[in-house]
Amino acid sequence: MTDSLLGAGAAARAALSLGGSSDKMGSDWVPVLEDVPLFEGLSRRHLKRIARLARTRRFQPGTAIIRAGDAGSACYVLLDGEARVVPSSGRSLLLKAGAVFGEMALLDDSPRSADVLAEGEALTMTITRRSFDKLLRSEPAIALALLRTLAARLRAAQGLS
Repeated sequence: MTDSLLGAGAAARAALSLGGSSDKMGSDWVPVLEDVPLFEGLSRRHLKRIARLARTRRFQPGTAIIRAGDAGSACYVLLDGEARVVPSSGRSLLLKAGAVFGEMALLDDSPRSADVLAEGEALTMTITRRSFDKLLRSEPAIALALLRTLAARLRAAQGLS
């Protein structure tokens, strides 16, 4: 794979192989999640909880992870590889491991605002709407990290950063 989560790509692949063919995450994913900026500063106990709520999903090169206009049913954290955000207008954006995407549709219940395509083979952590709501209610640190991410995106879109 082309890019790994802050050097944790090998850990992500090892954790995936430990889990066999299941897409469920478990405590063996905690070292990978520790390197995700969104989860920075969370305790191992909280990371284990996130791992229990999440699933992994692998996408082949060129595969759509998200389609603009679709209803948002999950958000994603890119664990390994790269993905490209392709908005209906404006420039595309390359996402690297550690990036979170798809959360806006879960926050405001609006349709997806852009396509997101796997650039190469990509491994994501998927969090369903129900699990996402549970996490935001129980983990204020994640809600704050999401607010920071969204504020940075808004500043970039307005040319302020």
